[in-house]
Amino acid sequence: MSDQLLEHTIRSLIAQEDLPETYAETVEQTILPLADHILALHDTKQRPVVVGIHGAQGTGKSTLTLFLREILARHRNCPTANFSLDDIYLTRAERKDLAEHVHPLFITRGVPGTHDVALGQRLLDQLRSARPEESIPLPSFDKSRDDRVPASAWPEFSGRAEVILVEGWCLGARPEADEALVTPINSLEAEEDPRGTWRTYVNEQLKGEYHDFFRQIDCLVMLKAPSIACVLEWRSLQEQKLARKTRSAPEQGVDADPAQQLRVMNDKEVARFVMHYERVTRACLAEMPGRADVLIDVAEDHSLGLPQFRTG
Repeated sequence: MSDQLLEHTIRSLIAQEDLPETYAETVEQTILPLADHILALHDTKQRPVVVGIHGAQGTGKSTLTLFLREILARHRNCPTANFSLDDIYLTRAERKDLAEHVHPLFITRGVPGTHDVALGQRLLDQLRSARPEESIPLPSFDKSRDDRVPASAWPEFSGRAEVILVEGWCLGARPEADEALVTPINSLEAEEDPRGTWRTYVNEQLKGEYHDFFRQIDCLVMLKAPSIACVLEWRSLQEQKLARKTRSAPEQGVDADPAQQLRVMNDKEVARFVMHYERVTRACLAEMPGRADVLIDVAEDHSLGLPQFRTG
């Protein structure tokens, strides 16, 4: 009976996320073994564990997180909470202040330095220590409006989480050597950060509070993209999907508040946007596969390979 219930959950999630029916094989071959691995880790640690899910844009982090959460919580009797680094972005007003006082490129969300890491730390602490009757608000960010959702609308998690899934494109990233920052790697860095102020600040963030936050990860899972070119293509597809969703939404009208207008990028804007992430993404693709606790290759068609578990 339990197998039937699990199969029903998987089928329902596949339909909900508009995934191909073949994704059931991915669940069987990749996600279920990963869920079992996480459960074994929890049993060994005998305490709440933090599972970090790293992957460049478009690798399927959110989908993997969703399936893991539902399988662990509903079918493995393991209370599981999740949040994304995206959920703890600084507000647009806070990023505007950072852009004015540090570097204009910080108006764009994404890179280390544009997250409220202290908020993420408080959330981890609360989820790991909550009493059964407590409800923990989970931060939320609205990408279409490029701003944090009001706290009054945040979803809540009840009680203590035994597994906390944290996902993000730069999760677990390490700083580069200072000399690596000297030469720009794309036109954005060359033209808009010629003195290296922005990229140096980003790197310093990875040395500081991000490092302290990331070192709490008990199991680092890497969804490895085939190339930076695939990341650009996948991010463009994400924006096109958002544009279709926006067009199908009710008209806002000419009197709508400009600050609330939906922000959808065209392909040229997406290309510039991805340049913000390129340096850290390339560094992670080069060095993280050798240290990730679980490595999952992502093919150009978004299909997931078998999980490779690091031993020793």
